[in-house]
Amino acid sequence: MQRTARTLAGIVAGLALTFASVAPAAGAATTTAPEPGSVAGQTQATDKHKGKHRHSHRCKHTIADIAADMQPGWNLGNTFDSTGSDETSWGNPRVTEEFLDEIRAQGFKSIRIPVTWGQHQGGAPDHTIDPAYLDRVEEVVDWALDDGFHVMINIHHDSWQWVNTMPTNHDAVLDRYSDTWTQVADRFRDADTRLQFESVNEPQFANSAGQAAELELLAELNSVFHEIVRDSGGRNAVRPLVLPTLHTGSDPALLDALAAEIAALDDPNLIATVHNYGFWPFSVNIAGYTRFNAEVQQNLTDQFDLVHAAFTARGIPVVIGEYGLLGFDRHTGTVEQGEKLKFFEFFGHAARQRGFTTMLWDNGQHFDRTAYSWRDQALFDQISSSWTQRSGTASSDLVFVPASGDVAAQSLTLNPNGTTFDALLHDGAELTAGTDYTLTGDQLTLSAALLEQLAGDRTPGPADELVVRYSSGVPWTVRILNQETPVLQGASGTTGSFAIPTSFTGDQLATMEAKYADGSNAGPQNWTSYKEFDVAFAPDYSAGTIKLTPAFFAEVNDGTVNLTFHFWSGDTVTYTLTKTGTDITGTP
Repeated sequence: MQRTARTLAGIVAGLALTFASVAPAAGAATTTAPEPGSVAGQTQATDKHKGKHRHSHRCKHTIADIAADMQPGWNLGNTFDSTGSDETSWGNPRVTEEFLDEIRAQGFKSIRIPVTWGQHQGGAPDHTIDPAYLDRVEEVVDWALDDGFHVMINIHHDSWQWVNTMPTNHDAVLDRYSDTWTQVADRFRDADTRLQFESVNEPQFANSAGQAAELELLAELNSVFHEIVRDSGGRNAVRPLVLPTLHTGSDPALLDALAAEIAALDDPNLIATVHNYGFWPFSVNIAGYTRFNAEVQQNLTDQFDLVHAAFTARGIPVVIGEYGLLGFDRHTGTVEQGEKLKFFEFFGHAARQRGFTTMLWDNGQHFDRTAYSWRDQALFDQISSSWTQRSGTASSDLVFVPASGDVAAQSLTLNPNGTTFDALLHDGAELTAGTDYTLTGDQLTLSAALLEQLAGDRTPGPADELVVRYSSGVPWTVRILNQETPVLQGASGTTGSFAIPTSFTGDQLATMEAKYADGSNAGPQNWTSYKEFDVAFAPDYSAGTIKLTPAFFAEVNDGTVNLTFHFWSGDTVTYTLTKTGTDITGTP
């Protein structure tokens, strides 16, 4: 993943290539025996393997079979891709054999090890990679191969550090790129062919003449990469090579361009890769896209259909080299729990339908690399279940009960996703239909008596949980919360430090709108009144505040700004800001 903004529209103009001009990848059809020259026909055990697993892919007929054998995959993010002095510079611990054993035990069959080379590399003319760094990368690669993983290494953040200057520094970039891959290919020329090379991560170019020119530059990089690796001998002659689209995006022009490149290379051991972080407004929680609704789902479906038509349908295997939600770069609470579970459930299903291999992006925020446990077990349960089956969900995982006054029955819409409703559980015991709940079609109604019982003493905050059990897949947890309308208090501060004292009273913040007195949108990304969660604003439930960030105020004019806070209960609370230079005052 790059730490650069994704635009909503993406890039829409470009190289005029048509699907009709793209032939299937050589050797794409499944046969009864390995093709001559294909990686499938090679013996995989190497002299370096001393131990745990010796693998041969003699039973694998095509590169498509090998890509399928990689499912599911995981990214060792924010480690060797860090741009600091070593693999720990972005906060993750040093990789150990034990840690890789633990990742393998989670069910992952492939591991992508992003590598940034630039800070460990000398200057022209040879661009020599620090031998100690190359040794360390090789050590971890060997551990992963010994564990039975398919392994992918690449050129990672170099893509935006120096490769992107190719439009204005063509020859120097190409020399450095060639020198880098020459050294890496030479070091790993005899490694097990379960090791794969990816030409460059999320390729991008600055100050170019436009998309057509950028597609030509990427084609040149991919071609040079292919030639260097194939000519380096040893197992590199048949090693699986992974080629990205421009930006690893899924726009038709980008897909068409890569498909044409792959056809022209006429190599049976090529894999196409794109990345997918979902519909951007949902992925970062902006513009009011707080829910995994039909539009968000359709966007994912459309992108996957385009990728399938460009590659999979023509026999070119696809690896989704990174997936997740972009808001996770900050923290996993940017998208509400139930909505993120629905996203990952559908993502896994949609990828599996189309035969894509998926590699979860994890920069340390998912699997705890010290405790060896998932920071959010429910999230991983949903992700891992989606590798093999569908799970039922519901319109929400939150039911709010008023902290005072009468309690009324409430309904949720079930989304069986091909399963069937089996039971509603409380503390593992089945509740009684007709008394505790009713089910009419997919409408699940929780009785007032049940909710009053679950609400307990009605203290604002989490009260209890119910579980919807379906015929298969992961059960759906419904959290019962006692709630009153949140209360915001007056505050003063500066553009560099401003927080609104907030009594959340059991509620949770979904999003915030910002408008000037004349009704026009205020703050950054003013094409929408709904601001980006945890970028313009952020709730702190333990501190009892809603913080408005310097980034928000940097694009707010002096005068009055009217805020509307939307909470998951459905309540809204308004608040008025007055900005005078760097001074801020707020009143409810």
